[in-house]
Amino acid sequence: MRDAHPDVLARGSTLPGLVLDRTSRTPLHRQLAEQLKRAIECGQLAPGTVLSSEPRMAQETGLSRITVRHAIRSLTEQGLLVRRRGIGTHVAYDWTPHALDLAAVYEDLREAGRAPATEVLFCGTEPARPEVAAALALTEGSAVTVLERLQYAGGQCIGHLRNHLPYDLLRPELLSPHDGRLASVGLYGLMRAAGVFACTAQHAIGARAATPEECGLLDVPEGSALLTLTRTTLDQSGRPVEYGSHAYPPARRGFEFQLAVGSAAIPHA
Repeated sequence: MRDAHPDVLARGSTLPGLVLDRTSRTPLHRQLAEQLKRAIECGQLAPGTVLSSEPRMAQETGLSRITVRHAIRSLTEQGLLVRRRGIGTHVAYDWTPHALDLAAVYEDLREAGRAPATEVLFCGTEPARPEVAAALALTEGSAVTVLERLQYAGGQCIGHLRNHLPYDLLRPELLSPHDGRLASVGLYGLMRAAGVFACTAQHAIGARAATPEECGLLDVPEGSALLTLTRTTLDQSGRPVEYGSHAYPPARRGFEFQLAVGSAAIPHA
């Protein structure tokens, strides 16, 4: 999906701008389902929107009816779509589109009486390493904006955060690391102010031993275990706009999940 305008679609429409890669290892039905799901999550397909019939969608996308049916069935089973005889398939009314508030940790910490603070270690550019380039859909070695910082709560360091962003979307000077706004609104507040809106995110949570550098930054003993969070954030057009790789001492920072029928778990981070 490459349409950057999340307009609500007319009755019986097929999502415009669908991009299906027939050379990809990802099955076509999954590609279709993922793009429809992203459109629902971003509000381009609003609750109650009636989709094209399966035959029409197959004709307009060049897919077989079986492929389209498989994709629709997947989203129906997730609770995102509802089928009604005589009406067709429409977006579920109990699905509420929303923009991700990935800066929610600031509000969470304030409500818990733990004043959040940020120490910027680095804000500049560097060539994209292989994993960063893959996450941001860039060519390896492309210039990316890098923000490295320590996150504090109540005076205690709770995490080491590294964020990579496409240079053409967010240059280092737009992050204003030294004027206080980063500490007050967080990275995603600054992204919104620059016109970059996070819509969906893919998270991976893991654990590993702290590196010697992290032991010094986080003031933890050598060999300590850390919780890790890697996140790729997408805007409403499906473009990756941020890749984060963060590490937290588990005794100081946990993850809270919000579960809703028909949606994925989204941890505050």
